[in-house]
Amino acid sequence: MPQPSSSGSSINFHRYQRIATIYDLLDLPFEYSRYRALRRQLFDGLQGHILDAGVGTGRNFPFYPRNAAVIGIDISPAMLRRANRRRSQSPAASIELRQMDVAHITLPDRAFDAAVTSFLFCVLPGELQIPALQELHRVVRPGGVIRLMEYLRPQGRIRRLITRLWDPWIAWAYGASFDRQTEMHIRNAGLKVSMDRFVVTDLIKLIEIEC
Repeated sequence: MPQPSSSGSSINFHRYQRIATIYDLLDLPFEYSRYRALRRQLFDGLQGHILDAGVGTGRNFPFYPRNAAVIGIDISPAMLRRANRRRSQSPAASIELRQMDVAHITLPDRAFDAAVTSFLFCVLPGELQIPALQELHRVVRPGGVIRLMEYLRPQGRIRRLITRLWDPWIAWAYGASFDRQTEMHIRNAGLKVSMDRFVVTDLIKLIEIEC
């Protein structure tokens, strides 16, 4: 079994091994009230060879482009086992699942037309943000795109207070934070944002990076 490449990766490995069996249940209200519509936007217009980094339990599967060839990677074998059960839900031509650390992707340079992540960078600690971004950029061909769907700390006073109340729970359960500053890390990684827009008020943003 491949080993996590850093202490931050190791913490996430053990966390997601622990919660894999209840992960979908924990997220069920959000999945059907919010996330499913957002997943459609994440894959809109994509085709060809696609990397789904942080594939989790495979909840993106129904939204993969028809006839796409997808490799889904995740640090947790337990999450991947649950994803494997969802293969039949996808219109993709092929889905391959591999255990892999997004900060150390053991796949060839320029192997993909696009890479996507859904709520992955909000669980990556600061020291993994730039390595993960650089790895995604490495495996996507020139002219391809990287798309990230991420939570941010909202600016409105009420929403900001609500997220503060959520902080202890999401940190314990998912290792997540509203304050990962991923857009700053994109710039520091030497990458260029070609599009960013909020898709849920000022709470969730879709970010596209040009390759």
